[in-house]
Amino acid sequence: MSLQQPALPQPSGFSLAAASAAKWLRTPWALIAFILLAVAVLDAANLGNIVETALRAFAGTLPYVLLAVTLIAWLKAAGAESVIARAFEGQETRMIFFAALIGGLAPFCSCEVVPFIVGLLAVGAPLSAIMAFWLSSPLIDPPTLLITASALGWDFAIAKAVGAVAIGLFGGFAMMAFLRIGAFASPMRTDAPTSSCGCGPSPLSGKPHWRFWDEADRRASFRAEWIANAIFLVKWLLLAYVLEALLIDYVPSDWIGSRVGGDDVLPVVFGALVGAPAYLNSYVAPPLVAGLMEQGMGNGAAMSFMIAGAVTSIPAMAAIWAIVRVQVFAAYVLLGLTGAILLGLAWQMVA
Repeated sequence: MSLQQPALPQPSGFSLAAASAAKWLRTPWALIAFILLAVAVLDAANLGNIVETALRAFAGTLPYVLLAVTLIAWLKAAGAESVIARAFEGQETRMIFFAALIGGLAPFCSCEVVPFIVGLLAVGAPLSAIMAFWLSSPLIDPPTLLITASALGWDFAIAKAVGAVAIGLFGGFAMMAFLRIGAFASPMRTDAPTSSCGCGPSPLSGKPHWRFWDEADRRASFRAEWIANAIFLVKWLLLAYVLEALLIDYVPSDWIGSRVGGDDVLPVVFGALVGAPAYLNSYVAPPLVAGLMEQGMGNGAAMSFMIAGAVTSIPAMAAIWAIVRVQVFAAYVLLGLTGAILLGLAWQMVA
């Protein structure tokens, strides 16, 4: 005679609807709706101006969004991530240079980075090259470059891209110096993941297939990536431009200018220290910084704010924390903040 397991209670239609509503309330769409509703209640006469300002700014960005979405979908469908593994071959100095350079072009998510970095550490790849890649990869990628250019101009976008590589080199060579005096001899956590993070096989193996349209699976991947990235960028950019419109209308320019304006060192340092905990992802940050600059934020403070915020992004921090010991994690944060301040000061002198 077999014992039958009791049937598990099935969620009711009300429970499913409540869970779906709770999930929606955590999306940018809900925040956009809440902001506009608050403006309608508290300042109804200005609602039309807020919406018009946000939509006009978004329309100006739309060509860049379409180009960015198409580019990232092509890179994903072609399997371009596999090129990154080649940066970690050869002499340590060469690895640092290539890791910093390629880090800014990596079109993959943090969950794909985890098994890749674990594998590199396991086979003895130098922590210096890995740190160079880790520092540069969250700062810039093709979509971020285009969106930054549309919001802040090509000069700022190119400076940020160059700065991403420079910070990667700074962190990589600093870590190489630490390693040579005996620091960070055992960088991995004892409970670090060993192979995968549950996202499926890592795409960082194999060879890229640039003519992706020759294969049905890659064509399907291109369509799926295009749609997913288009929705992702549209929702975050609309939120960004609504926030920018609020900032321009309601935050006094003299208040911003007194704190992060001018050409001194302190506004740059303050921008980095504020940008680190107040992280906004790389797609929201450019329009918000554009609004801050319109209200008086200095060039150097704007750059340090964006760099520090990207280095301390939740995906980047989670990937670091999941793999390495606290000492290496602290070194990552310290090198990133120092690099943000130095880059802010350099951009302030140039701009």
